[in-house]
Amino acid sequence: MSALTVRQDPDQNWDDLVRYWEEMEWPEGSKVEIIEGIITVSPAPASRHNVIAARVQRRLYSVVPDDLEIFQTLAIAVPSRLGMLIPDLVVAPVQDCVEAESHIPAALAELVVEVTSKSNARHDRVSKPAAYATAGIPLYLLIDRWAPGGPTATLYGEPKGEVYRMLSAVKFGDPIKLPEPFDLTIDTAEFPAD
Repeated sequence: MSALTVRQDPDQNWDDLVRYWEEMEWPEGSKVEIIEGIITVSPAPASRHNVIAARVQRRLYSVVPDDLEIFQTLAIAVPSRLGMLIPDLVVAPVQDCVEAESHIPAALAELVVEVTSKSNARHDRVSKPAAYATAGIPLYLLIDRWAPGGPTATLYGEPKGEVYRMLSAVKFGDPIKLPEPFDLTIDTAEFPAD
């Protein structure tokens, strides 16, 4: 199953778009995001996708301080890019997330992690990093199971405008290191390949 897009009136403002996103009844188990002003409904991720996210999350728990938490279904808002995005993992302040009703400003995130799915890999490679960089999220880890040259993990940082600098890129099987405040090495050999 592939992603479905729901186009909105181009004159609709951000608040109306968010209200529609919040109030509409979407298919159970699906992931519903606003990407560049378009509501995108994706099927639940496959098992291998979930295993990769779980392994990264498990490693992050060993280094994340008590004032931060790792979230799997937290929506983060980037109004300037007409984005309401749900990364596979978000590391953000616990207190801000407890107080939020449906989403937090993306700028509060310290790290976002995306694991590509075949149906929407382009979003994780192009649209989402531009939004994350625009929001000033310090680190973006892209685990691309469907990369053209084979599965890779790429760490982006130092956002400027809507562009990140690539800090590190490895093929599955090699370790990738996250800098401070995480100071963590993730062994991609633990990831199931397709």
